Amino acid sequence: MVVVHRVFRRESATLPRLVRAVPDGDTARAARVAGALRDYTMGLHHHHHAEDELIWPLLRDRAPLDEERVGRMQLQHEEIDRTLTAVAEWLPVWERSADRISGEELALALDAHRTALLAHLDEEERSVLPLVAEHLTVAEWDLVGERGMDGIPKNKRMLALGAILEEATPEERAYFLGRVPLIGRLLWRSLGRRQYVAHRRAMRAPLAGE
Repeated sequence: MVVVHRVFRRESATLPRLVRAVPDGDTARAARVAGALRDYTMGLHHHHHAEDELIWPLLRDRAPLDEERVGRMQLQHEEIDRTLTAVAEWLPVWERSADRISGEELALALDAHRTALLAHLDEEERSVLPLVAEHLTVAEWDLVGERGMDGIPKNKRMLALGAILEEATPEERAYFLGRVPLIGRLLWRSLGRRQYVAHRRAMRAPLAGE
């Protein structure tokens, strides 16, 4: 989970910069950034939904003395959802026109989202992951990751894997790839890795001169 959190930290920082870097009126570029933003929000939604469904109920049952901490995680998820509502309101407006005003409103909404997200991720890693390690079995924990990945469309899974591996140490990369089925590992090595590098280069090119 810590590696996945690194991805969300990176992308939540990059997305408002990408929005601000779109030239005024460049709707083609805006559509591409909007697609990346929707992929991000979809991934975050599935990640949090898996936690809400598979982690918090078990911790409430097995660690009742820590109910306040668990409850705070759910409240933070709700706050993050509210920040994404503001993002969702501005996204289609900006995507249609790619004008500077709606772009800045969208970027500000993304900045506010990142503030709420970072506070949540920091506290979750500091206060809740130790409870997970103590009270959940390996099989229960593995199911969280599986559920999160199941929510990602098959045509996006190589990009999702690449986003995770970019943030992983060599040992973490070996762990993640070891959990991918053989056909997935072959696809990653033959196609997915190049696909991800090309996607990353195309998305971040406007930020190279910052």
